[in-house]
Amino acid sequence: MRVVPFFIVAVIACCGGFASVSSAALFSDTLVKQSRSGICHDPSSPYYNRTKNFTAYDTLRACLADGGRLPKGHHPNERTHQASEKSYERSAFGRWLDDDNDCMNTRHELLQQLSTRSVTYSQDGCRVTRGRWLDPYTDRTFLSSRDLDIDHLVPLKWAWDNGADTWSDAKRQRFANDPVNLFAVDNSTNRSKGAQGPQQWLPPHAGFHCQYLTRYQRVLKTYDFADSVQQVAIQREQVCRAGAVASR
Repeated sequence: MRVVPFFIVAVIACCGGFASVSSAALFSDTLVKQSRSGICHDPSSPYYNRTKNFTAYDTLRACLADGGRLPKGHHPNERTHQASEKSYERSAFGRWLDDDNDCMNTRHELLQQLSTRSVTYSQDGCRVTRGRWLDPYTDRTFLSSRDLDIDHLVPLKWAWDNGADTWSDAKRQRFANDPVNLFAVDNSTNRSKGAQGPQQWLPPHAGFHCQYLTRYQRVLKTYDFADSVQQVAIQREQVCRAGAVASR
């Protein structure tokens, strides 16, 4: 990774033959600029040419990993987006954890907690097989755990595409196992959601939309998805207000 404060670049630029080699390398098309306010501008950013005081990086990923963030409302060019899509792997977020070493992983701990009646376990006591769960996405009740997926409210791939690719493995695993970001829901409904964010997908049960967006916003704040918080906050305000009017 190349990190070059701009004031050094300015000095180099006025220093003879050395400048002719270094400035050409530093100001290549792939240069990413991190402004003094911590915003990362790649060449596709509308503010790229206006940013004069900056720290230089070889890649957008390196800039973001060093604490930078994207300009509000800006999405990197298609090539950058495609590279992110190609590199996503579910395994980057690890497996379900068993933090208390009782042989029940996050999925089954959550099923146990969310059931509204006593649950039935597998023979070894490590898996929840039956209980009574109200799926908030469909407003339907389920009795068999086989019919349920544990949904990541903020999808893992969505998180990856919006900055989680720069996180440590430990942070990604913590995110994937955080109960605040998990719901037990109808498996077919969960699969229809896929990796879509709330602008593209909301649960079929309209009565849950306000709570869905409220929780979504909470998770975004907790994990510092700064560029998306405001967008979801605006959507949440509109949806919750409409829901309140409809319930009068």
